[in-house]
Amino acid sequence: MKKLITAALASIIILNQVMAMDILNKKEENIVRVAAFVATGDQQKLKTALAEGLDSGVSVNEFKEILVQGYAYCGFPRSLNALGTFMDLLGERGGRDKIGNAPSPAPSGSSLDFGAKNQTKLVGREVKGAIFDFAPAIDQYLKAHLFGDIFARDNLDWRTRELATIAMLAAMDGVEPQLNAHIAIGKNNGVSDAQAAQILEIVENDVRGKSNTSPFAFGEENTAYAKYFSGKSYLAYLSKENELGVPLANVTFEPKCRNNWHSHTGGQILIAVGGHGFYQEKGKPARGLKAGDIVEIAPNVVHWHGAAPDSWFSHLAIECNPQTNKNTWLEPVSDEEYSAATAGK
Repeated sequence: MKKLITAALASIIILNQVMAMDILNKKEENIVRVAAFVATGDQQKLKTALAEGLDSGVSVNEFKEILVQGYAYCGFPRSLNALGTFMDLLGERGGRDKIGNAPSPAPSGSSLDFGAKNQTKLVGREVKGAIFDFAPAIDQYLKAHLFGDIFARDNLDWRTRELATIAMLAAMDGVEPQLNAHIAIGKNNGVSDAQAAQILEIVENDVRGKSNTSPFAFGEENTAYAKYFSGKSYLAYLSKENELGVPLANVTFEPKCRNNWHSHTGGQILIAVGGHGFYQEKGKPARGLKAGDIVEIAPNVVHWHGAAPDSWFSHLAIECNPQTNKNTWLEPVSDEEYSAATAGK
């Protein structure tokens, strides 16, 4: 058993690289949805996304910045309509939302010069091209207004502005060159490959209504045991049979997903390999899990495990005493139990 655990721990680094668990937090996910609905012009869905974003901690001024920035990428009509929807929503919510910081005073001097410097920092190099020689005015507008005026407003950082820009462009058709350019700009400003992929997935699933397998899932969707899970999970058998006679599997949980209360007659060992998760035994406080943590579950102990509310989670599961080990599946972990177990952790 010690040899198997050692081998499993050695695989954590590889699995972490494969799974790329550095995902957007809930606040950032809501910003992505809002930006995408600004681009599509769906005011009802935008209103819902704005409300969820405010509830997740996005400030009023942060959303104002995103909605205003929208005009540079999807036009004044879309931006104005979005601002009208937001204004109505804030009135309905009765002024209970966090206002947030206002931008610092605009820098002195030429917006064109300041914007040219901002553009170079954002992209990572000086931007030139035949199209700017063909129409110098568009080059001036980009530098002076987009990068000199809008990106000078510092109450929204550049990384967040790029999250919103990528989402807007992903929601529109026919702008693939600009989308690819801004994915590269986002990566130059702290957006990881996994996070860029997640933005595209959110837009495909939540905005375009298409079904995508999550880029963070490892293995096949866990349909065989789906009735014992609240939410979607993925299962990969790594060694059903081996010379030690101990089955090893990887289980991935989407955010908020957890399995039912259950027990194993022969016990189980869990090794967390990515993301943020939880383990709880009946009648005891929940334990937070991160990559490298090990949980030894004694026989017949009733427990559950799964992902945090705002993170995917993956662990290796080692079945002990497999010849006689049997699972007993019990009732689901209620939303109240889950919220209490994961609150503030």
